[in-house]
Amino acid sequence: MDYSILMSVYYKEKPEYLKEAIESMLNQTVKSNDFVIVCDGPLTKELYEVIDFYEKDESNCIHRVQLKENMGLGKALNIGLENCKNELVARMDSDDISVNNRIELQLKEFEKNSELVLCGTNISEFYESIDNTIGSRNVPSEYAKIIKFSKKRNPFNHPSVMFKKNIVKKVGSYSERYHLFEDYYLWVRILKNNFYVKNNSKELVKMRTSPDLYARRGGVAYAKDMMRFHKWMLREKWINKKHFLFCALPHAIVCVIPNCFRRIIYNILH
Repeated sequence: MDYSILMSVYYKEKPEYLKEAIESMLNQTVKSNDFVIVCDGPLTKELYEVIDFYEKDESNCIHRVQLKENMGLGKALNIGLENCKNELVARMDSDDISVNNRIELQLKEFEKNSELVLCGTNISEFYESIDNTIGSRNVPSEYAKIIKFSKKRNPFNHPSVMFKKNIVKKVGSYSERYHLFEDYYLWVRILKNNFYVKNNSKELVKMRTSPDLYARRGGVAYAKDMMRFHKWMLREKWINKKHFLFCALPHAIVCVIPNCFRRIIYNILH
C-alpha cells in the first residue's frame, strides 16, 4: 500500500532534530513514495541544508512545499495535504522519532479493515537522549473506548496518526477555529461522522519533550482555549454537562494553578 508522509517545519526547529525525524521515516521497513515537507515560512540556513541533503537523493521521494510566511501548523498541514499524492497519509513531527516498523504495523491495520479511516499509536516521551524516557501517552485502542475517552481527553497522539486523506478533507481538514486544539477538533469531527478508527497499543513514536512541559500546558490563555473547545463539544452534544463540569472545569483550574502544583498533577497523570 502506497502512503505519503506529511511533515511541517518552521524556523525554530533544531537541524539535528529534523535530521533524526527525517531519518526515522526514511528507515521505515515499508518505504514511502511521497515524503511531503512543508516549510512553514522561511527557515534557517541550517534547516534548509538538512532538507537539501535528503532531497538530493531522488529515492527519498521528498517533495518540498515552501510557504512565503509562517501560517501555523493547521494551515501548513492543510496545504501539505493537498500536495500528498496518496490516499493514506502518515503524520510526522519534525523533532520526533518513529520506530522503524511503525508504518508497517499501521498499514497492516488498514489492510485488515477497509472501513478504517484513522489509526494512531501510543507514544513514549524522552528528554535529550532517546534512551532517557520520562513518560508515555497511552490511548485506548478499541473504537468504543476511543469514543468514551474522546469526551475527556484527546484520543489520538497527533504525531503518530495515519489517516485517509479524503475523509479528513470531507470533515473539513485541520481548522484553527480552536487554537492549540486543531487536531483534537479534527478527531472529534471524524468520530461524530461515525467513521471507524483505532489505535495500535504499541509505542511506535518517540516524542521529544522537556521536563517543564507542564509549564507550557498551562496559563490563562491555554485555559480559555481549552474551555472554548469543550463548550463547542457541549453545544454539539458530543459531551454532556456532567463531562463539562467534572472534566473540562477541573482541567481549566489545573491550567491556572501555580506551576509547582501543576507539575505534581502532571507527573501523577503521566
